[in-house]
Amino acid sequence: MTELNQRIRLAARPVGIPKPEDFLQDEVPIPEPREGELLLRTLYLSLDPYMRGRMSDAKSYAKPLAIGDVMVGGTVAEIVVSKAPGFRAGQLVVAYGGWQSFSIAKPRELRVLDPDAAPVTTALGVLGMPGFTAYAGLLAIGRPREGETVAVAAASGPVGATVGQLAKLNGCTAVGIAGGPEKVAYLKTIGFDVALDHRAGDLRASLKEAVPQGIDVYFENVGGAVWDAVLPRLNTYARVPVCGLAATYNATKLPEGPDRSGALMGQVLTKSLLLRGFIQSEFYEALHDDFLRDMTRWVRDGKVKYREDITEGLERAPEVFAGMLQGRNFGKAIIKVAD
Repeated sequence: MTELNQRIRLAARPVGIPKPEDFLQDEVPIPEPREGELLLRTLYLSLDPYMRGRMSDAKSYAKPLAIGDVMVGGTVAEIVVSKAPGFRAGQLVVAYGGWQSFSIAKPRELRVLDPDAAPVTTALGVLGMPGFTAYAGLLAIGRPREGETVAVAAASGPVGATVGQLAKLNGCTAVGIAGGPEKVAYLKTIGFDVALDHRAGDLRASLKEAVPQGIDVYFENVGGAVWDAVLPRLNTYARVPVCGLAATYNATKLPEGPDRSGALMGQVLTKSLLLRGFIQSEFYEALHDDFLRDMTRWVRDGKVKYREDITEGLERAPEVFAGMLQGRNFGKAIIKVAD
């Protein structure tokens, strides 16, 4: 091949919102697969909030990237060269190739896609990790029951939008919290019963007025001021799957004010609340087959709708990633790398 492998690597650990100088873009020869491996050409790259945590060296559930590493990320890719039985050139797969135009993978790291079943980009969104995060977190931890009220933050994003629609499929009232009137209007088009703009005034008062019955399940994607507004509205025995805390990912210092952990624990005790953090991979073996079966059918039948925000060009990934962390994307953030 005469092409080169375009890569985007971690150049420095960001302080606050990632800046262009925190990334290094370069080109190197395309790697050669060994026996039992495959060479993949990246077609689409997923951008997700968890990547911000991987750029930090703070202790977390996953090992941080080292300075100089290629940025991690899920990909839809085409097999260019196969040296593994059962795979052939031209097949489309979902992989974890990262921010580069070519990658090497082993068969256990791949899932073959059927482009006739759904657009292949959905493997990075509603039929991929974000969709599974919503499915597993809501059904395994939130356990919504018919007639209950389910609320979700970052509701116009790929996880939040799916949570709300799954709540409706389970006979619940769906409450979405998003940033800006356009996103709030979108939530109504996909079936949310209540849609609130956390940037428009007093969210706590708005929730009290819009959801007088309280909240039985709150799917937490954001934290920060949104969590402060939701906490007083939680009903006794409410369940809170904690998926992400996007409001704090770019924080450079602790929030000002008194320590409120005592008040939180008081609410946990007096209301018998369940707060359960989770990483979607812990449910993979038990639930992923069910997820693919159910979600593929719901998407095909129009019961679950999705929105994608696709930007062309791998070189745009740092800019789009920083914007996503500030809520500038509308739908699943995806970079188109190649045709």
